[in-house]
Amino acid sequence: MTPAERLDDLRRKIRHHEEQYYVYNDPEIIDAEFDALMRELSNVENEYPELATPDSPTQRVAGRPIDTFETVQHGTAMLSLENAYTENDLLEFDERVKKIVGEISETGLVPYVAELKIDGLSISLTYEKGQFVRGVTRGDGLRGEDVTSNVRVIKSIPLRLADDLVNTFEVRGEIFLPRHSFDRINKERNRSGQALFANPRNTAAGTMRNLDPEKVLRRGLGAFVYQLIPRADGLSDQPVSEAAISDLPKSHAETLEKLQQLGLPIEPHWRRCDGIESVLTFCREWIENRYSLQFGADGVVIKIDDLELRKRLGSTSKFPRWAIAFKFPTEQVTTRLLRIELKVGRTGAVTPIAILDPIRIGGSTIQLATLHNEQEIRRKDIRPGDMVVVEKGGDVIPKIVKVISSLRPSGSSAPRSFLMPKNCPECSVRLHRPEGEAITRCINTSCPAKLRRSLTHFACRRAMNIEGLGESLVHQLVGRGLVRELSDLYTLDRLALEGLDRMGKRSVTKLLDQIERSKKNSFTRFLFGLGIRHVGEHAAQFLTQTYNSIDALMDASLESLETVTEVGPVVARSVRVFFDDAENRSLIIRLRTAGIKMSIADTNPSQKTQTLKGRVFVLTGTFSSVTRNQAIHAIEDLGGKVSASVGKKTTFLVIGDKPGSKATKARSLGVKILNEVEFCELLEHGNN
Repeated sequence: MTPAERLDDLRRKIRHHEEQYYVYNDPEIIDAEFDALMRELSNVENEYPELATPDSPTQRVAGRPIDTFETVQHGTAMLSLENAYTENDLLEFDERVKKIVGEISETGLVPYVAELKIDGLSISLTYEKGQFVRGVTRGDGLRGEDVTSNVRVIKSIPLRLADDLVNTFEVRGEIFLPRHSFDRINKERNRSGQALFANPRNTAAGTMRNLDPEKVLRRGLGAFVYQLIPRADGLSDQPVSEAAISDLPKSHAETLEKLQQLGLPIEPHWRRCDGIESVLTFCREWIENRYSLQFGADGVVIKIDDLELRKRLGSTSKFPRWAIAFKFPTEQVTTRLLRIELKVGRTGAVTPIAILDPIRIGGSTIQLATLHNEQEIRRKDIRPGDMVVVEKGGDVIPKIVKVISSLRPSGSSAPRSFLMPKNCPECSVRLHRPEGEAITRCINTSCPAKLRRSLTHFACRRAMNIEGLGESLVHQLVGRGLVRELSDLYTLDRLALEGLDRMGKRSVTKLLDQIERSKKNSFTRFLFGLGIRHVGEHAAQFLTQTYNSIDALMDASLESLETVTEVGPVVARSVRVFFDDAENRSLIIRLRTAGIKMSIADTNPSQKTQTLKGRVFVLTGTFSSVTRNQAIHAIEDLGGKVSASVGKKTTFLVIGDKPGSKATKARSLGVKILNEVEFCELLEHGNN
């Protein structure tokens, strides 16, 4: 073989074995043999670098972390599906289809395809000349986030297809987290003292929104695809004329077969069904067998097989008329409620948690269920020791449906009604329930449970962004008395830190550097990091734009606060309650003494005047002198706003390297376009 032929042969073999392992869970060779193929491919590419290609298996590596995801508009809306919960709902769907399209066939049976409904998140994948070029989340159905860098590291998704139909086309499907990957991740988190993830679906969604592809790679996501949409050349997101396309599938069954021929991952249990009775049989089978799967499935998607027939049926503004999702009934089991424990949250909310005799439900072992609040417990008359019926709400969150009162002993052996303790289980300070509210709260600002969660929030990426200060370290800091309030972070002793678990000298140095760097964060980040109840990122931004220092904000009247954009009576009262507390005001003084910047002028002298107030910016491409996050914060600190897409209200489009199609739209709308140098000058000198 020539080097080019050898490379082509190796790439085809490796892709085949990736598919067998990551898609079908049926490897044909051992790991050592696969690794040997990868080493040989890498060696040949290193010897002949001119023959290396971007779609080679050796290029399926995590790139550098990105600053944010760019928003992309879908060429064809990614609609959701109407839900069916009973067999009667499916029969009614079948009747509606027949009524719209009239006579279907001699038998009168509508041809359907039934597929398992993957419990994941929807994704759109675009291929140009058989090469993967872009991955976009569903978002709101009209536009989603460009997660190409994360999709590239999902090994079940090919970077190069075995064949091509048209120059550019899009495939749609679901990204999910296999059960074995979910179990592995939670075991690792448990060993490191981190909170466990609730379910595979939410973990997969959170993983795809991670800005570091290396972390996405380690999670081990999977994918299945089910739809093919031809597109015009390039990433214009315009559907291509069907007259220009030949050899396209005419039915959904043919589409699935073609997608599989292209080397794309297809969920293998789909079935073509002649008539609704055959569909019902498929649904009944999988109600019983769904937990035997290595991925989450929460129902069956039923689609009309004939693609021409689909066009006649069309869509509503929300759903296609040619498809419906049958949701599996929620599984319920009976177990004993052993006891009720209390969990104290960051804002002091005290939530009752049911500790159950462990049971299997929804394919996993359940031992905890939320009880929401004291009123909910009383309404259902839930008592420790009761036999209870448990289900997963939406197959996600375990909850107690009811008590089996007939199994409750009577007389002196009857379990006692639950009474909410008067004192906090963490700090023993008296609990308080505000009038008109259902939630009981601990109002002690030094409560260890509140402090742990406050520290985690204060250090999170969107607040003070103190990398390395995770839940495990926070537990140690609070548990050993090294941190008794937020300001103690800024007086931590190096030797004391080196005495903590998994904290060597390098880790301590990195942590202290991160803490020191956080002092220079924007006033908006600091305000959000304080964790004032109801004050999210947007409210913090509007508050800091209105009150340019912590002193001005602390002295603002309730009436003044209520006039701020996106700050209503509830948020205004919460801000006043926080700053009216003497201990909180003392905390602000200690944080200021530690060196944290608490005003617009402190964090950036140019912010003394809101030079970009009223201006709307859109960013596209990559920048060399600033990160995207830095650019966004700089704009917001100067009073400007950042939008995800170009529109009539856009003032400036800022373009970096490799800008997308936004520049074309900006020109068509007459929007001013700035390059990176012009943008930086604008930040420095304002509109002048």
